[in-house]
Parts: sequence; C-alpha cells; structure tokens
Amino acid sequence: MRTHAIRQYEFGPAEVLRFEEVPAPVAGRGQVRVRVAAAGVHLLDTSIRSGQSGGPMPLPRLPVTPGREVAGVVDAVGDGVDAGWLGKRVVAHLGMTSGGYAELVLVNAESLHELPGEVEFDKAVAMIGTGRTTLAVLELADLTERDVVLVPAAAGGMGALLVQAARNAGAFVAALAGGAEKVARVRDLGADVVLDYRVEGWVGRLTEALAGRELTVFFDSVGGETGRAGFDLLGLGGRMMMFGYSAGEPTRFAAAEVIGRGLTVSAAFRARILNRPGGLRGLETESLAALAKGELVPFTQTFPLAQAAAAHRALETRGTVGKVVLVS
Repeated sequence: MRTHAIRQYEFGPAEVLRFEEVPAPVAGRGQVRVRVAAAGVHLLDTSIRSGQSGGPMPLPRLPVTPGREVAGVVDAVGDGVDAGWLGKRVVAHLGMTSGGYAELVLVNAESLHELPGEVEFDKAVAMIGTGRTTLAVLELADLTERDVVLVPAAAGGMGALLVQAARNAGAFVAALAGGAEKVARVRDLGADVVLDYRVEGWVGRLTEALAGRELTVFFDSVGGETGRAGFDLLGLGGRMMMFGYSAGEPTRFAAAEVIGRGLTVSAAFRARILNRPGGLRGLETESLAALAKGELVPFTQTFPLAQAAAAHRALETRGTVGKVVLVS
C-alpha cells in the first residue's frame, strides 16, 4: 500500500519540502494509524526546516517528514490497542517525534484524544498544541475583570485565543495586528481596542485609547521593539508573560526596572509547562474542552498538504491569520 507525505532531505528554504509517494506506515505495538485530515504547522517547524536552532526541539536526522500535531480518523490499530479505536475521530500531539505532514501517520495510543462529531479537525489541531500553550500562559496571567491587557500578534494562533480568554475574564483588551484585514478579524473577537502596529505612532494612539487606564498585563510573544514598548506601557505592579520573540530577539529590560516598578515577569516556556501539575496531557484536555464548549475558538488558515512549502513561506512572511493547518 502506498500513500503520500511531505519529505525533507536537506535543510534550507521552503522548497526543500517535497510531496512524495511513500510506503504506508504499519501500526506497531501500542500504536494506531491515523488517516490525517488536518496537520498543524508551527513557526518552530520553519526554523527546524531551515537548519536553525530548534530551541527545545533538536534538529532531526534527515530525511524526515515534519509535523507534530494531527487530527483525523483511526484506520488501523497495532497489538495491545483496543480495537474500539477503529473509526474514531481523534486528535494527538506527537511530542518530540514527527511525521504529521502526511496522509497516514502512526500515533501512540496513549496520546489520543477522541473528538466529538461537532468539532472540526482543523480547530482541534490548533487546540492540541497552540491551545495547550495558551492555557499554560493564562494560568500564569491569572486574569480578572480588573485587568487591562495588551495582546500583540493578536491575529496569530495564540493571540486570537488570548483575546478571547481576556474577554471571557471580563478584562479590558487592547490588541495589535498587522494590516487592515487582521485588525478587522481581531476586532470581531470583541477586543476593546485594535491597532495596526505597522502604522507609526501606535504607542501614542494606544495610550490615548486607554483613556487613563493603566496596563496591568502584557502578553509578550514578539520581543524586540514591540516587546519593549509593551514593557514600558505596564503600570506599577503589572504582569508580563514572555513566551516567544518572533521579532528575532527577546524583549530587553534591566532588573532594576522590574524591581523599581514592582513588575512580575514570567517566562512561560517548555520547561515550566512540563513541570506544572497535570503536565501537557491535562492542558490538552482542558484546551479541547474549551473548544467543544465554544469558549475558545481558534482562527485557522488551511493549505492543501501538497502545498506545505507555500504554507511555510506564508507563515515566515507573516502572511497568515491564526493557526496554519495542512489538510488532506
């Protein structure tokens, strides 16, 4: 039996991702085989593909099929796996392994989450990875109705979820997005203030829009100049959650500034998330439950599996809205 997958034989630009016919994988002991309907694409995937440092993920041994988030239907089970999984709609995070950019993928049965019929595969893929990280960041933020929140990259996979969560908590939400289309999408989420950070003078416009309110929470996923601007806007006793630096470098500040203003700065990275009670599995369960209830609904942008290279290019050039997902 033959199937198709994205294969990578060298590190480099998006064009190294090839759509090829490959042998169908066979489920081993403790595994199921999933016919993939949706596979998540992460910004980290683009860094690994290019051969840069993978951060918490080591560079893979080539050749490889990228991808660690998948949703679809179980079409085969290996030894030791309950045959009741056959035909089930499922979603899973593959952890430190890969193979998700494919029509068929092997998954450890213990990693599976069964999906209700009303939950769409692309949304589930967004929540199994991006959603679980968002919930970990929100645990640190501990939002209340008294908070005034700033969310940069608000049209991104995590940003859109953070806007929704802040609104659900009753907080006042200011958001940043790049371009008129993204601004409009974020405004539809109910953010109180949405500004295009690409237009010069957004800091002054945000200060005016806050109308005397003091920023209490800053979700810093960007770093660089934008991160520093958000840090400067925090009022006395404010909280800053750092969980990325898409600008290329983390936000720079001095310890004396944190101490002098009574700020709390937390880094919500992998080590901290893994050490939390309940671990990743608990976050995945909570994230999928929030999706099923309609409390958190991710933005997704889909590309056909065969166009994985185009999906990577779009993600790298910030030409996407929400979580990027490959569909079969």
